[in-house]
Formats: sequence, structure tokens, C-alpha cells
Amino acid sequence: MKLNSPWSTCWVIVAIALLTAFTSVHAKDAAPMAEDPVIEKRLIHISEELRCLVCQNESLASSRAELANDLREEVRKLIRQDKSDTQIKEYLVTRYGDFVLYRPEVKPLTWVLWFGPFLLLVLGVWGMSVYLRQRQTAQAQSASLSDEDRRKVQEILKSGDAA
Repeated sequence: MKLNSPWSTCWVIVAIALLTAFTSVHAKDAAPMAEDPVIEKRLIHISEELRCLVCQNESLASSRAELANDLREEVRKLIRQDKSDTQIKEYLVTRYGDFVLYRPEVKPLTWVLWFGPFLLLVLGVWGMSVYLRQRQTAQAQSASLSDEDRRKVQEILKSGDAA
């Protein structure tokens, strides 16, 4: 099919127009920004320090989960009520626990979060050193021959020379 004829060019234009029209049908509307850019800037600052409860490895600011949207709306509402950043975080911690914070406070309840990885590392290094020492002594014991074993080896070597 040649594109030199006016009809074929027309069909190509119609096909492109239809494809363009149908692809825009599935597009979502952009999430509405806050009426006040100051509120939005503060929301972003606070939500970067909060963890998404669904995704768990994303901040609330970067998560696109529905619960994250709800939490952002809740934070917006608290900002409009003139709550401080600390009050907002305390409210969310009381509601969802220390897990909602990316950097929870160091207190007895969160010691496992703060010091657990280091403790596991120390225990792992200690366990590996104990294992390697035991393995080394076991190899040293199996490598050394008793006098009886040496005598038997000498006899085998001598009998092998004679044969």
C-alpha cells in the first residue's frame, strides 16, 4: 500500500487520531494540590519523615497507595488546624504506633529497631569466629598422626617398595 494516494494518507491520519483519542480515555486526573502552596510545602516536608503503612519501604510523600492519600489528607487537615509538626507526628504515632516514623525516637520500646541490626552483626561475627576456631582445632587434631599410625604408614610404605 503506497502512501502517495490521498485516500491512504487520509486513512493514516484517521487511524492516528483514533489511537490518540482512545489512549487519553484511560488517563487519570492529576491529584489536586492544596489551595495554599505553603500548606503543600509543609505537607511534603512532614510526609517525607513518615512511613507509608502499606508500602513500608516508601515515605508517605512518595507512596501512591490509597491509604497514603488518606493519610496525606489527614495531615493536610491537621496543618489547617494550625498543629505543629511535632503535634502532627505525635498524633500519628498515637494512632498508628512508632512504625509510622522513619526515624522513631530512641526509647526502650524502639531499642530493637535502633540497636538490633548491630547486635545481630556482633553475634554473627562472634558465631563465625567460634565456628572457625572449632573447625581449625578439629582439622589440626585429625591432621596429627599418633605414633601407632606413623608406624603403620611406614610399614605400608616399606611393603609397597618391596612389591
